Amino acid sequence: MLDSLDSKDRRRLALGLGALAAGALALPRSVRAQERFSLFVPSTQPSVDRLISMSKLRDDDFVVDLGSGDGRIVFAAARANAKLRGFGVDIQEHLVKQSNEEAKKAGLADRVQFFHQNVFDADLSKVTVIYMWLFPELMRLLRPKIFAEARPGTRVLTHLFDMGSWRADERDTDGGTTAGLWIVPARVEGFWTWNLNVGGKPQRYDSILEQRFQDVEGITRVGNRRGLFANVRLRGEELAFTMDMTIEGAGLIRHEFSGRVRGDTITGTCRVGPEGEGREQPWQAQRSFTTQYFRFSGVDTK
Repeated sequence: MLDSLDSKDRRRLALGLGALAAGALALPRSVRAQERFSLFVPSTQPSVDRLISMSKLRDDDFVVDLGSGDGRIVFAAARANAKLRGFGVDIQEHLVKQSNEEAKKAGLADRVQFFHQNVFDADLSKVTVIYMWLFPELMRLLRPKIFAEARPGTRVLTHLFDMGSWRADERDTDGGTTAGLWIVPARVEGFWTWNLNVGGKPQRYDSILEQRFQDVEGITRVGNRRGLFANVRLRGEELAFTMDMTIEGAGLIRHEFSGRVRGDTITGTCRVGPEGEGREQPWQAQRSFTTQYFRFSGVDTK
């Protein structure tokens, strides 16, 4: 992956690694005990511009840069949108001080600020955009924190390095290096139930969703029939999928689901009937701790 660095990034990374190696020899044992950290290698302006462009900033955004260095990404975001707010955290105190001083000079201190803090202690519960350019191991260690704290729909952006097995929702390679965008998905794994009016009567659906980041598979049961979800798409809170399933008294029925996940509820619509011609009706699914999917089926397949 380092082969994709442009010449400026190569020089900066090489210099930074050299400084890190030299500095490590002089560090006391207690300081060297920290196994994972990232040195400060300033992002090039084209790299910053790409991340800002990919994040599609909105007026109500609250951005954070984990490992903010001299603050350039937070400053770029604040200049790109005059209403958003943001902050940066960095473990090097002199960089935090420098960034806060620059914020005052630039007239941005009312909207952005910087904190001397470990990235693992940053509060991600209210942010909508997370920027970071850290070593891959450190970003992988931060991944559980992002899923535990950041709200579904939060955009995560970085360049050069990825997020392990969590694949990017979007990639940009136009600048000669790779920049990635990840959307924090809602947590949908588990048991779900809902009712739909199909064939002139209410039908109960007992469903199971399995999830690996934004990749989701699903199955359901109606009566003694079972069906598979297809074309499942989860992007933040937005969930959509289709299903062709035989319903007693109605025959093979096309289902087209679309909804928004809010905690233990999914609210949206379902189009039931021939593809493109079905009748739309409200759809509300509720998370459950138990399921009737596994109840006794018998041998009657009519």
